[in-house]
Amino acid sequence: MMKFALALSALGVMAAAGSIHAAEISFAANTTGKNVEFLHKQLAIFEKDTGNQVKLVTMPSSSSEQFSQYRLWLAAGNKDIDVYQTDVIWAPQLADQFIDLKEATKDVVGQFFPSIIASQTVNGRLVALPLFTDAPALFYRKDLLEKYGKQPPKTWDEMAATAKEIEDKERQAGQKDLWGYVFQGNSYEGLTCNALEWVKSSGGGQIVEPDGTISINNDKAAAALDRAKGWIGTISPPGVLAYQEEESRGVWQTGNAVFMRNWPYAYSLGNGADSAVKGKFDVTTLPVAAAGDKPSSALGGWNLAVSKYSEKREAAIALVKFLASKDVQKARAIELSNLPTLTDLYDDKDVAAAQPFMPNWKPIFQDAVPRPSATAKVKYNEVSSKFWTAVHNTLSGSGSAAENLELLEADLTTLKGEAW
Repeated sequence: MMKFALALSALGVMAAAGSIHAAEISFAANTTGKNVEFLHKQLAIFEKDTGNQVKLVTMPSSSSEQFSQYRLWLAAGNKDIDVYQTDVIWAPQLADQFIDLKEATKDVVGQFFPSIIASQTVNGRLVALPLFTDAPALFYRKDLLEKYGKQPPKTWDEMAATAKEIEDKERQAGQKDLWGYVFQGNSYEGLTCNALEWVKSSGGGQIVEPDGTISINNDKAAAALDRAKGWIGTISPPGVLAYQEEESRGVWQTGNAVFMRNWPYAYSLGNGADSAVKGKFDVTTLPVAAAGDKPSSALGGWNLAVSKYSEKREAAIALVKFLASKDVQKARAIELSNLPTLTDLYDDKDVAAAQPFMPNWKPIFQDAVPRPSATAKVKYNEVSSKFWTAVHNTLSGSGSAAENLELLEADLTTLKGEAW
């Protein structure tokens, strides 16, 4: 990390140089998986190299709850938080609250995937520097599929049939707690991601199209949601309607699911020493509705932004560049199986050795489907909330998919007005 310390020196933040007094900065970050544990280690290195002190403010793992808190703080002009860990979809909504990082990162920005940089650029301003990218996959128990002579499924119906068969036979053999499939069914942003994948991979569009067309009310989208509704209580536990990422991982990692939809972070944890499925699983692309449809993983990812209300901008920018640097992203990839946003790391031998699945994940996120945040802009959170509510109502039996999508279309049309 000393080579990065030299870069920090150029920014005028090396305490040893005596150019400025050491700063105390606050950094808000989420608590999913082992993110906090990892950050504490990296922040200790940053503090040692710069003399600055960093207070880590931990946020809920739910991105929806995190966004709500951020919006309150920023609307109030909060000076207590200097750096924010931000979801990929928040850039258009919070752009005015963050400083432009373009000039400060011009020496490193060319190392990142251009499409990911573009996702964090609003009206020509780079409002956040990419930390890691994300795209979910289908996790499957390769030992159970081999036991019953099954191949990783290509379609949703094939997945459901395989899940049900293995679930039934394993329960008969004594594993009463086994379920076929776990996902994120709670009423929050994660359900928007799951349902967008079901709809898009069924030819049903992506809720709101890039040109602003509201496309969600169609037969293929309704069929996709009805299909998912059929999983509840058959291959998926009724409690899945309250699951977020960590609840799904909990069931999976204790060996009680055949399939799971989740993000890359669950890969390294699933192979941890305390995992019941260590060495027993693999990942593949998410299924499609029918042959010819294209697999669709929701584009995710997390970034680092500096508050425009921060009074310690130089130190905050230094922290952002440090955490998004090649050394730290490499450590994050190896330890947490988070997908790097730097192109070179996908050819790194150490990363490939530690996470052999990772080079194969590159096409998954490169073809991932974005949520319509760039189109809906400041209204995206309302769009997503109305969508996940309609989906959750459908899954829980409150109205049919067709009825709920018709109501959703009307709500989105009213919300749209002339803004899109």
